[in-house]
Amino acid sequence: MTNTYSKIYIHVIFSVKDQKQVIDINWVDGLNFYINGIVKNNGQQLLAINGFKEHIHLLLCIKPTCNLSELIKHIKTNSTKWINSKRFLKDKFHWQDGYAAFSCSHSQVEKVLSYLKNQKEKHKMLTYQDEYRAFLKKFEIEFEEKYLF
Repeated sequence: MTNTYSKIYIHVIFSVKDQKQVIDINWVDGLNFYINGIVKNNGQQLLAINGFKEHIHLLLCIKPTCNLSELIKHIKTNSTKWINSKRFLKDKFHWQDGYAAFSCSHSQVEKVLSYLKNQKEKHKMLTYQDEYRAFLKKFEIEFEEKYLF
């Protein structure tokens, strides 16, 4: 085989440090646009981005050569600098250290896109913490509650 072909979908979730509800509707579109640029500049594709006041979801299509940890590090570092340079907040902005990443099959992409699109509605009934725990349980990821948040 002379070429490599792939479609690797990854759903990523991470939150603001200490789950502070500071992501504001007035600047979230700019943040999403900026993160899309970071993903593109790293040679990957952002299929969807959405979140709610204290967290963000990304649906990525990555190349087999992508180092996901490095990509997330670039996203967090550079978006933090962007948010702080715009002085949207009185205090310094920081993302949490960790993140969650889940593989997604091609047949489930539309379902994930729909889920991400409806974040505002989802969080009228479900806290971010409960959502995060539910994903970890669904994907059978062992965790200790004291290290989650």
